[in-house]
Amino acid sequence: MPEVIELNQSCLIDVPKQLIKGKRNLTEKEINILKANSNINNDSSWKNIFVSDIEGEFDPTLIRKCEFLGYVIIGKLTNSALKFHDLVLNVGLYNSYLENVVLGDNVVIRNVRFLSNYSIGNRVMLFNIQEMSCTNHSKFGNGILKDGEPESNRIWIGVGNENDKRAVLPFEEMIPADAFIWSRFREDKELQQRFIEMTEVGNTKELNTVGIVEDDAIIKNTTLLKDVKVGANSYIKGAFKLKNITILSSKEEPSQIGEGVELVNGILGYGSKVFYQAVAVRFVIGRNCQLKYGARLLNSVLGDNSTVSCCEILNNLIFPFHEQHHNSSFLIASTLCGQTNIASGATIGSNHNSRSPDGEMFAGRGFWPGLCSDFKHNSRFACFTLVSKGSYQNELNISYPFSLVASDGPCKPIHIIPAYWFLYNMYAVARNKSKFLKRDKRINKIQHIETNPIAPDSIQEIVIAIKRLIDLTADYLVENKVEGFENVKDLSYAEIRQKAKDYMHKNPDKKIVLEDPSCQKKYGALIYKPIQSYKEYRKIAKYFSVLALIDYCKQNDKEAFTMEDFEFIRSQNLFESWLNVGGQIIPKAKIVELFDNIKNKTINTWQEVHKFYDECEKNYVLYKATYAISILENLYSRPIDDFTTEIYKDIEVDVLAVNEEMYHAALSSRMKDYDDEFRMITFRNAREMEAVLGTITDNEFFAEMEAETKMFATSLKLLFKDICGL
Repeated sequence: MPEVIELNQSCLIDVPKQLIKGKRNLTEKEINILKANSNINNDSSWKNIFVSDIEGEFDPTLIRKCEFLGYVIIGKLTNSALKFHDLVLNVGLYNSYLENVVLGDNVVIRNVRFLSNYSIGNRVMLFNIQEMSCTNHSKFGNGILKDGEPESNRIWIGVGNENDKRAVLPFEEMIPADAFIWSRFREDKELQQRFIEMTEVGNTKELNTVGIVEDDAIIKNTTLLKDVKVGANSYIKGAFKLKNITILSSKEEPSQIGEGVELVNGILGYGSKVFYQAVAVRFVIGRNCQLKYGARLLNSVLGDNSTVSCCEILNNLIFPFHEQHHNSSFLIASTLCGQTNIASGATIGSNHNSRSPDGEMFAGRGFWPGLCSDFKHNSRFACFTLVSKGSYQNELNISYPFSLVASDGPCKPIHIIPAYWFLYNMYAVARNKSKFLKRDKRINKIQHIETNPIAPDSIQEIVIAIKRLIDLTADYLVENKVEGFENVKDLSYAEIRQKAKDYMHKNPDKKIVLEDPSCQKKYGALIYKPIQSYKEYRKIAKYFSVLALIDYCKQNDKEAFTMEDFEFIRSQNLFESWLNVGGQIIPKAKIVELFDNIKNKTINTWQEVHKFYDECEKNYVLYKATYAISILENLYSRPIDDFTTEIYKDIEVDVLAVNEEMYHAALSSRMKDYDDEFRMITFRNAREMEAVLGTITDNEFFAEMEAETKMFATSLKLLFKDICGL
């Protein structure tokens, strides 16, 4: 049974003094007008209501059929109307219940059945709301505690694993980079404790929380808002349940929440939209995201510029540019490093394959499982792994970036073509960077995002894959006693490996199939086209290196590299190990430095952590340049000081070929949509096809790519001219 509380009138008008500055009590005439308009006040003296003390700014006739309890502070209220789209409502308070409320200027409060403990901004429209209230201990979705609350009250988000051992605390400024460093380095107890302390910075812990609706927000036809902070220019219509959340929004990046939506315990990012019966519980949703059509997002962090529809997503950390649009797709206990696409029927779910806690999956950038794919945890995928439709019943460890993975059925080796994207799908590689840049609608880009597929995170995997292919080829050549490898007992493994490398260079078109037992538990993998893949990997590594050096020249207003530039770059720290930190590629050593600064309390807030990310981004071009020189030295097995004109010429020829190949292969790939007879069979004639598909000359991407290809070729011609006279 509800507890009956005797109301103490003196406490009803115990108003914080800062709230009534510039305000006054009602006049007798105003009180009579309010009574005549069927308004009810629990305070018979009406001294609990405060209005603007500027003459002409308060019109009591604009308050009708309202009930007041506690203090009600009213800003400017004049005879005017607010309009949003087709909704036009007169300013004023109508048919509503208000308790301990502060109102800004010229607001509309109409048919709000229960409004309690809220501060409402200017020009806000509240229309047809069942309940809108805030407790004094609300955290608005942040993972903080108030006075007297036990640790068990803290809201955690169990990303990456269903056992909550990677859980992070949500906070308004959280970006995927923060969630990543928090969730991955669990063995460092001191660091983990510091993350909690940093999240609490600025929290007064006092039990005096008031709900907030910022200026120009519109909330209509909504059932329940409980402990909700609503940002400026938010638009909420027809929501079912919003509880303990923050809606970040601004005039430049307005957020929207639509019909039937339920959001509980989380943070919604600037410019994001949640529509059509979507549900999110324990979440952080980044900037410019969409969650719609019944999607379920639980215990997850969703990165900026992501779109999720229909599907189910549980216990995940997802970096920016994630796409998942299908009712049958299912994603659980995974860390996805962005630019990912989960196809319909893809089942990526944690399953119990031992007596240990549930498993998990980690996938680098560009992970793309095909239709109706399913996987067994634990599994790990290199950057830009494309997985063909199939049921993968054993754990996978795919270490070949840009590869195609296919199943040959249960209890058999999987099939892998390394460098598949470069061999057969260069259009996707070429388009990725511009595609994601155009989709990035964020105004304030707090999370730095690398959109180029050819970047240090993927290149370091290419370097590893090159070494792996050489090793496996050496084993194959020895085992099969290929000519020249019949008797190698007197050679060291390093010498055998060098012979295998020479063999691959001399036989670039040789077709062999290798076995790699490390790619799948029990049954391993068959590696197809390893020599061709090796060749492609090397070309792309050179391409990255030259691209990084060209970027360095551009940043320093140079058209050509000099030996002085080499000397300067080589004097800098060389970073050969990289992490994708929420979408930003950062040297691992810099993250170690960040952790040291956090633990020794040089860095004490998440804002300072973000400044550290910003500093890394400022130096990113230099970091890449040092890495690029190291890669070239490794590829040619000598220091750059010993590079000959022939080596520079070889680099130029290979990189120029990649540059041209990217454009022509992309163009050729796209042309299949126009000259393949099976693409044409649904059209009556060529003119109808052109009307539906357009023409390839209309494609803005190819026009841009053609110009970039020419510009890159020009920059490449100039890059080494001062060193070797090319």
